[in-house]
Amino acid sequence: MAKFKPRLAARALILQEDQLLLVNAYPDARLGLWCAPGGGCEAGQSLPDTLAREVMEETGLTISVGPPVLVNEFHDPDTGFHQIDLFFRCTIAAGTLDDAWTDPEGVVSQRRFFSRTELAAGRVRFKPDRLPDAAWGTAAALYDPLEVILK
Repeated sequence: MAKFKPRLAARALILQEDQLLLVNAYPDARLGLWCAPGGGCEAGQSLPDTLAREVMEETGLTISVGPPVLVNEFHDPDTGFHQIDLFFRCTIAAGTLDDAWTDPEGVVSQRRFFSRTELAAGRVRFKPDRLPDAAWGTAAALYDPLEVILK
């Protein structure tokens, strides 16, 4: 089994008309799994800037990033892949979902808003399991934005 350094990713919890925006988790919607839009952090880029970039790439939406509300880890014991996702409450600042939008990375091909009832019914496969609690909950975590190390 290969050992990977943990990958850090930022994800957006976007509610509109009490529905949560999710995107397909794998290219070509393989496995039928849905997740919050977002993606991997790049060195020197803050988490909010990473999130705004990733959401624009995956959905064509401009967002305002609010407070973090969930930290989730997942791993694949077979490959050693390990990812840490930080979920932030976000709002749409501009744009609408457009069927003509294309993800430049070629991963996201489906974007859709889901009701809490749809997610609770068990007919939609999504990760992480606590996604609805984080999206519709009221708790907020503390977050210090990216700071330059003092020399």
